[in-house]
Amino acid sequence: MNRQLCLLVFVTIIGSLAISFPSRLYAASTNEARVTRVKNHVQLADSKNTARRASINDIVQEETIVRTGDGSRAEVTFSDETVVRFAANTAFDFDHGTRALNLGEGAVLVQAPKGANGASIHAGSVAAAVAGTTVMIEYHPGFYKFLVLEGTARAYRPGHLGDSVLVRPGQMVFGNPDSALSDPVDVDIDRFMKTSRFTTDFPPLRSVKSIVAEGQKQQREKSTKTLVDTNLVIFGGGTQVSVTDQGQTDTADRKTAALVTPHRVQSLSPNAAPAIP
Repeated sequence: MNRQLCLLVFVTIIGSLAISFPSRLYAASTNEARVTRVKNHVQLADSKNTARRASINDIVQEETIVRTGDGSRAEVTFSDETVVRFAANTAFDFDHGTRALNLGEGAVLVQAPKGANGASIHAGSVAAAVAGTTVMIEYHPGFYKFLVLEGTARAYRPGHLGDSVLVRPGQMVFGNPDSALSDPVDVDIDRFMKTSRFTTDFPPLRSVKSIVAEGQKQQREKSTKTLVDTNLVIFGGGTQVSVTDQGQTDTADRKTAALVTPHRVQSLSPNAAPAIP
């Protein structure tokens, strides 16, 4: 993407209130995770046992599905301090620890600290490799969103040689997971941090200083008009784009929205799913 004049994208994430619990609880094995936060209805299910309600300090084994219900939230922490936070109506499991995180549906925020083994996230036909990075990925059949808050990640489509793209801090790729990846668009990190339920309703991430520094860098780019605000909005989840005035944009901040660039709208797949209410 030509950085001479990039148009700025604003993104916030659907969320609900979360309950605070101690954040530094570690799993006993690199192939296990520990439940570190629960809000409302969260289940753990595997092929050998009946689904049960998740509780703080529960150990999550490989191939155990963590599922959140309406208005629910959860967080699990791996022994290498990789943190995964869950939005409502999300299904997630993993193989071989953080090396194969699987998002069946919904949205997660993943913070893979520097010095950790790194993580690989799979969501339908799209995947991402992350290490020393904080990212958010949303997936439903027909569309996905993947954005980076700090660090650099690579989004790719397994089985499609060469179909990959580096996603840098404050960038997002989104569209139909069965279509070729497009160039990233820019995301307003500061607005994300102030409005996303992944950040406002949980304790601060360990990577927060790095994220704030990236947000400040964007603000400097805005002051020199390298980044320019837009009035194109994605309400809620999904990839359907609407045009709004400033008043509607201010309201959208409280209702979960993303502002996208005209360039990215042109590359949207015509098969993209509508926004989630």
